[in-house]
Amino acid sequence: MFRTALRNVLAHKARLLMTVLAVTLGVAFVSGTLVFTDTLKKSLSGQSAKDYEGVAVSVTSYGQGRDENGQKEGEPGLSQQTLDKVKALPGVDSVSGRVSGFAGVGDENGKLIGSGWSNKGGNYTPVEDGKDPRYAFVQGAGPARTDEVALDKATADAGNYQVGDKVRVATNGPVKEYSLAGVFTTEDGAVQAGGSLVLFDTKVAQELYLKPGYFQELSVGATKGTSADKLLADIKPLIDSKHTKAQTGAALAKEQAKQIEKGLGQMGTMLLVFAGISLFVGIFLIYNTFTMLVTQRTKELALLRAVGANRGQVMRSVLAEALVVGFVSAAIGLISGVGLAVAMRSVIGSFGAKLPGGDLVIAPGTVIAALVIGVLVTTLAALLPAWRTGRIAPVAAMGSAHLPATAKSLVVRNVLGSIISVLGIGLVLMGVSSGGDTGRMTIGAGAFFMLIGMIVMLPLLSKPVIGAVRPLLQKVFGVPGKLASQNAVRNPRRTAVTAASLAIGLTLVTTLSVLGITVGKVVDRMSTEKLKADYRVSMAGDIGGLDKSVAETLAKAPGIKAVSPQTAGYFMVGESYRSASGVNPATIGQLLNVEVLSGSLDSLGKGELAVAEKTAKDQKLGVGSTLQVQYEDGEKGSLKVGAVYKDMEGLLSPYVIDDKVLSPHSEEPFIREVYVNVDGGASKAGQQKVVDALGKNPAITVATQQDMRNEMGGLINTMLNVMYGLLGMALIISVLGVVNTLAMSVFERTQEIGMLRAIGLDRSRVKNMIRLEAVVISLFGAVLGVVIGVFLAWAVGSTLAKAMPSYELVLPWDRIGIFLLLAAVVGVLAAMWPARSAARLNMLTAIKTE
Repeated sequence: MFRTALRNVLAHKARLLMTVLAVTLGVAFVSGTLVFTDTLKKSLSGQSAKDYEGVAVSVTSYGQGRDENGQKEGEPGLSQQTLDKVKALPGVDSVSGRVSGFAGVGDENGKLIGSGWSNKGGNYTPVEDGKDPRYAFVQGAGPARTDEVALDKATADAGNYQVGDKVRVATNGPVKEYSLAGVFTTEDGAVQAGGSLVLFDTKVAQELYLKPGYFQELSVGATKGTSADKLLADIKPLIDSKHTKAQTGAALAKEQAKQIEKGLGQMGTMLLVFAGISLFVGIFLIYNTFTMLVTQRTKELALLRAVGANRGQVMRSVLAEALVVGFVSAAIGLISGVGLAVAMRSVIGSFGAKLPGGDLVIAPGTVIAALVIGVLVTTLAALLPAWRTGRIAPVAAMGSAHLPATAKSLVVRNVLGSIISVLGIGLVLMGVSSGGDTGRMTIGAGAFFMLIGMIVMLPLLSKPVIGAVRPLLQKVFGVPGKLASQNAVRNPRRTAVTAASLAIGLTLVTTLSVLGITVGKVVDRMSTEKLKADYRVSMAGDIGGLDKSVAETLAKAPGIKAVSPQTAGYFMVGESYRSASGVNPATIGQLLNVEVLSGSLDSLGKGELAVAEKTAKDQKLGVGSTLQVQYEDGEKGSLKVGAVYKDMEGLLSPYVIDDKVLSPHSEEPFIREVYVNVDGGASKAGQQKVVDALGKNPAITVATQQDMRNEMGGLINTMLNVMYGLLGMALIISVLGVVNTLAMSVFERTQEIGMLRAIGLDRSRVKNMIRLEAVVISLFGAVLGVVIGVFLAWAVGSTLAKAMPSYELVLPWDRIGIFLLLAAVVGVLAAMWPARSAARLNMLTAIKTE
């Protein structure tokens, strides 16, 4: 029987090739993800370990904390005195103090070099030999004066900077010029991520990022023969353990490796989810393939039964075929996955990130996972056709090549599908009523049962749905249209399985599209319809807050009509923290479209408070209410509510106060953005006025309202395109499924096609019949997928509505139309080979076929 199985595999190479391809794609996705994440994990962990080579002990300060009264306690960092004490310990070879923060470098046009969030500045700390071991200089040397800096090679090359040139560097304050003292190479994570690294003299870095005489971190080197654990024990008594952490370099490298593994694990999980979707869709193709192969060999299998083979042997022979196909597919998928991992590294590199070098990691677990998944998926999908094969009576099988499903089996299937579908819909509606994260999880479970129920019920749905379009097909395409619609429902089970794969893919794509477009519109309304300002000024990449000098400078600049900072702060009421926005009371009404429900915004100028509507209801506040508050510095006071306004999430905090009241209580106010109006309204010239007023600072972005729309729209479209790309593999497998179904349909109707040809249906109309059948099946699955996708998008969106007051479901009809058009194109493409085969059948041979 095993030899028979192998012979059958070789005899049906064309049919099985599509199954091999489907399983290969899914396994390649899984193994590629595992190889990629394992390789990246090893290389990043290796880089992390290299960063701490020679570091016996690392001491990190978390800055000043606050006591129970809100007062700051402890020192802002590790002092020079602490460094000197550590350096004096026996066994200490060297101590380097580190301090770092944001630093942006402009190119010759004043544009920021790097990606904003990974642009970094730090101090150059030479040890006894006069060099900092972290950096290898290819030109010049490290900064030795307060007016000098050093740049990493990639940044220097991007800006065409040479040693001795003037370099414009911005932190979160005014841009400054420094002389370039040297160019170095480094494996610093910021540079590897596509950012930049600027090295300052230590005193300059301390003034920029912390406080003169203080460091954020100490790296301690040990003399030969000194234990890192012994050194750690000696250092701990010298530091403030409440706000400082000391650990060995090896422990720190291990900790960072765990963080890297956790971060990559999340990305790997997302990729594996899409791989699972592809494999799940592939199950339908494999099921159809083995159903087709078994149907083609019904008489052969019956003959085996007649000459002595029992049901178990026949069933095992079919499963043996599946095992062979699964093993071959898994092996090819594993090899393809390695290639996919290499491609993923190249793609990430093309976005500017410099991944650490290193060999690919093909772990034994990856190999085992690929083989197990490939064999298991193929075997499970072939199990039902194999079981049905064993149940066919020999005499019945030899008497009919095509045995239809019994009415009883379809009734049982429809009842079961109805129950599962109702359960799924009920869970979705329950999730809608619950709302929040819990509701979304319930909706996810309901969506799963809905899809399963749909798959089970598709044979029942196919006849009425396809029957409804039959008159149109007959009217437009004539006889081929009528025959195509009849053929599409001739075998409801096979049509259902084929349509299910497309429906699953389109359900996911439609859900993501509707949610993405809807959320994009909501954010667009929140960020622009309520924004009257000509420009929003913020740090590039939103990597931090603006310096208070930005608003002050703009307020004094010629051509600037109105300016207001948006300072993010807080105060405490009782034991709870309340988020607050500090604004300019005189201009905020000109810059933001604040809808006041009661009171007046003029009250802000009197030191009073404006409260968002939802917060006012929750806290039972109204105009005239008084809050006893404690500010960030511990000072206490009372604030009177002078206005209640409609919520402006994303633009203003629930509490709004005069910035002159809020900021003095913070040592370093966090100015998230500054809103600006210029004389004459928004224009290129007006935008240039703002840029010039800020000294052409490369670290600051001056965005128009359209820029903000493009930024959000671009982000959402990028995310959707990534999702479309990941789901594309499932749709490719769906195309193969349509090809399989049509090939089976042509095989079953060989004699019928011959008769049609004999009575006058020419080859072109035979081709049209097969193409239309494919289009009908594809659109049937696509329409179901779109309908379910819109329903699920509505359900998930309903749970977001409370967090987004302006939420309103948006149906992207253009994209939905494109999805349906693509489904039709899928049908046409999938029908090319079966249609050509059907048209080329010899009439006489076909008529004689049993």
